[in-house]
Amino acid sequence: MKNLLPIVILLSIFSCKKSEETNSPKVDSTKIIDSINVARTKINDSILSSRAFKDLSGTHILTHDMIAGNGKITFTKIGQDEYKISGENQSGSNFVKIEGTARMTSPKNLKFDGTITQSISDYDNGKLDVRKGKRNFSTKDGGKTFKLYESVNNAGFADKIMIKL
Repeated sequence: MKNLLPIVILLSIFSCKKSEETNSPKVDSTKIIDSINVARTKINDSILSSRAFKDLSGTHILTHDMIAGNGKITFTKIGQDEYKISGENQSGSNFVKIEGTARMTSPKNLKFDGTITQSISDYDNGKLDVRKGKRNFSTKDGGKTFKLYESVNNAGFADKIMIKL
């Protein structure tokens, strides 16, 4: 019994002794985060490309119900579903000018941000009317014609401004 106690103590010391640490390679957390970001970017890009709408680039027809004839408006692509637009319709002293950017937000909506300037002799004696900010153009015919949704001008009259593709 007396010999058994020192043997048990020696065994417990050797059994609890730490062995050499294993050299597992340490993984850099920034590499893991970067690889996750690459994967997320690929997923986001595929989602964005799948929701692209009809390409509106080119020159189209701009009409105003109080201006005889058709004007021209040009859409220049600056991003996915985003365009720089500028155009004018003029007949005599009556005119409408559109300058700004537009983004397709759905197959039926074109969000415009910019300036619509017009002068119509029948409205407030041809006083210059400038509308700045965000406006909506919407379509009901599958994207062949976009009509200005907020159509009341500063003189209080409703304008029928349309873009025909």
